[in-house]
This record gives sequence, structure tokens and C-alpha cells, in this order.
Amino acid sequence: MTRSANLGFPRIGLNRELKKALESYWKGESDAAALHATAAQLRARHWSLQREAGIEVIPSNDFSLYDHVLDTSVLVGAIPPRFAGITDPDARYFAMARGTDAAPAMEMTKWFDTNYHFIVPELHRGQRFALNAGKPLDHFREARALGLATRPVILGPVSFLSLAKAKDDGLDPLDLLDALLPVYAELLAQLRAEGAGWVQIDEPVLVLDLSGKQQAALEKAYAALGKAGSDILLTTYFGDLRDNTELAARLPVAGLHIDLVRAPDQLDAVLAALPADKTLSVGVVDGRNIWRTDLDAAFGLVTKAWDHIGPERLEIAPSCSLLHSPVDLEAETALDDELKSWLAFARQKLDEVSALAIAQKRGRGAARAAFEASAAAIAAHRASPRIHRPEVKARAAQAITLDRNSSFASRREKQRARFNLPAYPTTTIGSFPQTKDVRQARAAFKKGQLDQAGYDAFLEQQTESAIRIQEELGLDVLVHGEFERNDMVEYFGEQLDGFAFTRNGWVQSYGSRCVKPPVIYGDVSRPAPMTVRWSAFAASLTDRHMKGMLTGPVTILQWSFVRVDQPRAETCRQIGLAIRDEVLDLEQAGIGIIQIDEPALREGLPLRRADWDAYLRWAVDCFRLSASGVADDTQIHTHMCYAEFNDIMPAIAAMDADVISIETSRSDMELLEAFRDFNYPNEIGPGVWDIHAPRVPDQADMEALLHKAGQGIAPGQLWVNPDCGLKTRGWPEVKASLQNLVAAAKALRLAAAG
Repeated sequence: MTRSANLGFPRIGLNRELKKALESYWKGESDAAALHATAAQLRARHWSLQREAGIEVIPSNDFSLYDHVLDTSVLVGAIPPRFAGITDPDARYFAMARGTDAAPAMEMTKWFDTNYHFIVPELHRGQRFALNAGKPLDHFREARALGLATRPVILGPVSFLSLAKAKDDGLDPLDLLDALLPVYAELLAQLRAEGAGWVQIDEPVLVLDLSGKQQAALEKAYAALGKAGSDILLTTYFGDLRDNTELAARLPVAGLHIDLVRAPDQLDAVLAALPADKTLSVGVVDGRNIWRTDLDAAFGLVTKAWDHIGPERLEIAPSCSLLHSPVDLEAETALDDELKSWLAFARQKLDEVSALAIAQKRGRGAARAAFEASAAAIAAHRASPRIHRPEVKARAAQAITLDRNSSFASRREKQRARFNLPAYPTTTIGSFPQTKDVRQARAAFKKGQLDQAGYDAFLEQQTESAIRIQEELGLDVLVHGEFERNDMVEYFGEQLDGFAFTRNGWVQSYGSRCVKPPVIYGDVSRPAPMTVRWSAFAASLTDRHMKGMLTGPVTILQWSFVRVDQPRAETCRQIGLAIRDEVLDLEQAGIGIIQIDEPALREGLPLRRADWDAYLRWAVDCFRLSASGVADDTQIHTHMCYAEFNDIMPAIAAMDADVISIETSRSDMELLEAFRDFNYPNEIGPGVWDIHAPRVPDQADMEALLHKAGQGIAPGQLWVNPDCGLKTRGWPEVKASLQNLVAAAKALRLAAAG
């Protein structure tokens, strides 16, 4: 009979218990036993929630202390040599993720087209793998002790190798498949012996443009693993199989999961290709957004699958792991009832999956209340006057030039004359430490315990302190520190019409880093200036150049839960116009350098190359729309981090930012190669300090990175800056690191002067 299933649940806990336990452990305030006890409590709670919701197939091993890809590196024994001497497993695990004074962290990048970051596996020629099965086996046993027979979740071998980075020239990680497969086979055998009837193996690469080598690797992998132990549900998500449909359908596994939220049209092709003996898991509840499911539409897809393959081989599930959703809508006591009725978080999505399964097994009448509530909420959303504002739509439809007044070469001369910066100018990416005092003051203000005047006075004091520190350090272009901002997207959304905010809608970005994405529910506009007050105040305190800090339209879109009733490009253009208004107001206030961050531009790139051009066209246009109204001597910066640039360099060049800063320290400046190969004409700030690792980099290390950057990039193009904002760091390490950064820049200036 048709089963309700889940593919993964958020790890962080309703009240971010995992975040708090991790950070307490990292600070030495608690021990490993306390951390693991909190993790076990969260797993038990989440398994119980799923059982209570009526989910029949519950996952295990979907929980991670930091990242599931890092877990896989540990699982298969792919420990980089620089960490091999760390004997304590917990210390080694977190060293791989966060680095130590002696060993830099492993690289981190975006998980497909999400805002989740994973730790990139590192592999060497002759790599030896060895099974470390403790985690998946222990979690399976934990659940069994609670009376639950779970389905363990494992990242598949071909996706693992495809996401990995070869550390030796000429090595393709896929060449290591033969060495890796015995480890997977051994794991499957152990899980089978432990009593796991099914195992979920995630192969999200199946929704990408696969090379012939990847296709052959998938064939080889599942020929070896298909009968190695437990029955395998091969899981795909984030897109459609397209030309990989026949391949996925014929692999010798017991079942296949497909994402019918992102790609509902693929169902017919999959049903036609699926062998008669395979289970099909249909992902019809959106695991990545928070809008309530249209149960009538989802039921239509489920019924089509049912009619084709029958009830015994059908599972109903979310489109992907619920990792990307907040935990529970019931915790949102401040949202108005109308808006809340439109939404579903992870716990509510389980109820939707269960309702669809009940309706399919026992008839829609058995789930009538759920279906009626879904239909009513969707109808109310479409009819609500809060959604569509004709004046916003009319402005977005107007033709506005996307080009600056002059070419970059002409603008550069005017900007150099205005700012008179030295070679290798130094700056930061924007934010400074959000200390306990800052967080407490913000909380007191929100609770009404601190009035507006008192809060503003506190923020002014913090801003002035940050200005004095930057002056003392000798930075060339200063920032105000962003002490008034809770988050680089949330802060702007709070001041834009068409946005709503949760109090507890947290999702994991990486490790203990959680974000609370805004909800874009209606047309977007800017009723008043958002940042001018603080940038202008900071500029009044110093005779050095002040940089205004904004988040770009694509990033605001990508890092929000976005309405689904109109094209994303239309929503992004509305945001771009709002940011344009802010840029012009900053310029009018005398701020001559303005940074419009777009770290999510690459993240939003469709997974299939055939879809890239359309996306890049509107995404780049929205950035240009936000930046193109300023005078030639106003310098526009942008910032991007943790992304591969090689394949989108024409689009990055088309953004026509005067200066782009990028993350390069973890990759040892390798990410800069794309700019060299493209002969990128504008100015670049390659990050020389990995701010996600708890270490102070030496001046010599920074100089070495800058020398590497100078191999193919003209010195006159180079800026010196950290990889990212400094919000999460402490002042002692910030001061020490920036002191070294400024010293490194000065050393290069002296060397260049002869």
C-alpha cells in the first residue's frame, strides 16, 4: 500500500539547540558529552515528530553536527593529511570544517542552487578509503531503541566524487570510484545485517548535465551496490532528470525518488521508463519553500503515478530533505492569521505528506479537512489585496537604462582622481563583530526595554568605535560596521513593502550559522531610505572614504522565501528598483563608494546549462538596474563568496561593477584563475583572510596570497580585503588579522616602489 515518507528533517532544533550546543563546545564552555547529548535529544524529538505526523518511512543519519558531505568524507576515511595527526574524532571533525592555527579548513561552497554550504571533500592520487560506519549504524540503533525502523540516508558515491576536489594535478576524483565502491558495499552490508531493509542513497548529480564519465560511473556504482545489502531508494532532487531519465530508471536499485515540485512535467517520462518492479517516490510537497501545498494539484500527480504503477510501489514524500525549511509554524505567534494561513514549515509539510497518503489510500474524504484548508488558503492568497499593487507593477514595467554613463576605463580615471587611493587599497567587506553587547541591545530594543533614542545612542557609540579602530589600523576605505543590522537580507526586507518576517523561522546555512529568511509575499517597493542615516553618520566622523553597504536584488531574492504566483525575475526587478532608490540616496548624501553585495548570483544559476542564459540575463540586468543611475566618479563595488566563477565570467563582467571582492583564501587563490583566464578588466579584491576559520592569519601568509594574485592580475587592479564580513568574529582576532592585512598591503606597496 502507498506509504508516506520523509527524506530528511532540519537538524538545528526549534530553538536552535544545536547551534547553541556547538558554540558552547567550541568556546570550551561545555564538553563533547554535552554536545552529543543535545544531538541525541534532537534526533529523538524529530523522529517522534515524524511518527506523530503519520510518516511511515522515517529517515535516520540525516542528522549532522556540521554538514552531511563532511560526514561522508569521515564515513569513507577521506581525511586530508594535514588533519591526520588529530586523534580525537570530534576535534578532527571540527578542524576539517573550521580549521586550526596549524591547518587551514577545507573549502566550503554552496550545495547545488541552495543557500546551504557544504565542506568540499579533498582527494589525492592513490587515495585510500576505509569505512567508519559508526554514525549511520549508531543513529539507526538509536531510532530502533525508540521503536522506529528507519531508512538510513547516505550521500551517493558518484555525487560525493563529483562534488570533491582533486588536490593533485591531473586527477579526476571519478578515477577513485573503484577504490571507493568497496567501502559503500561494506556499509550497505552492515546496515542490512543491522536490520535496515531500505537505504536512501542521494544522487542529486542526476539532475545535472552529466559527462559520459559520470554516466558510466553511475552504471558501475549501482551494478556493484544494487545487490550489496539493503534495498536502495535512489534519490534525486532540485530539478528534473531530462536526458538522464533512462539512465536513472534502469539502474539496478529498488526505487527512485523524483522532485515533482521543481519539475512536475517529468512524471510522464519517468513513468514510461520505470521498470515494473521498481518503487517510485514522488516528491510533491516543497522541501525548499514555505508556501502551503496545493493539495489538489499534488493529489493529481500522485493519482497519475498510482494509476500507472499501482499502490504497492508508490511513496509520497517532500521534494527533497526538509533541511531547507524552518521547523514549526506553530512557533510563529506574531504572524498575522491571514499570512500564517498561507504557510507551512517542516512540521506542517509532514502533515501535508500524510494527508496525501491518507487520501490516496482511503479516499479524499478521509483527508477532507486538510484539502479544504489548503484550497481556502490558496484562494485567499490569490485574492488578497496585500499581494498585487498596480503602482509597483507599473514602475517595474518602465524601461530604465541599465548602462553606466561611461566605460569602466573612463570611470576609473575619474574615481582615481576623486579618491586618490594608494596601490593595493585596503578595506573590509562590511560588517564588524556583533558582540554580546550589540545583540543584547537589539533584543532590549525589540522588547521595548530600550527606547529609540537610547538604541540610536548605543549604535552611534558602536559605529564611532569601529571608525576609530579602522583609522588606527590604517585601512583606506572604511565601513560603518552594520551594528544596526541583524542580517544582510533581513535588515533590508524589514524596511521594504511586500516582505514579512518570522521570529523563529531559522534554517541552517552552514555549521552553527543559521539564517532567518524573509518571506516575500507581495509586490516589493521601498517606502523610505534604509541605510543613509548610518552611512552618513559614519562618514561625518572621519576624513577617510566611507563605503555604503547594500545587499543586491538577486541575493535578497535568493535568500528569501519567495512568492510563487509570479516569475522570480519579476520579483527581482521590483527589488532592484528599490535598491536603485537607495543607491541614489546614498550618492546624494555624499557616499562615493557603494557596495552592492551579490554573493548569491552564482547560487541562483539553474542546474542545467540550457537554462543559464535566461537566468543570467535577468539576474545581471537586475544588478545593473540597481547600480546604473550613479555618476561616473561614484565607485560601485560588489562582493561574491564561495562560488565557482569560471563558467559565468561573461555574466560577471557584464555586471560592470568597478570593484568586485571574492572569496579566495580557502582555495589558495585558485578561484582567481577564472578572472585571469578571462582577462577581467575591472578591479578585484581577492580575499586574503578566511573569516570562517577561527585563526589569525600571518602577515606572511597574506603577502604570499597577494603575490599569487599578482600572477596574471595587474597590481593596479588589486584590492586587499577579507573573504567576507566580520560579523561572526571577535574583536581581538579582527584587530590582529586586519593589522596583518594592512601590513601585507604596505609591504607590497614598498616592494612595488622598489
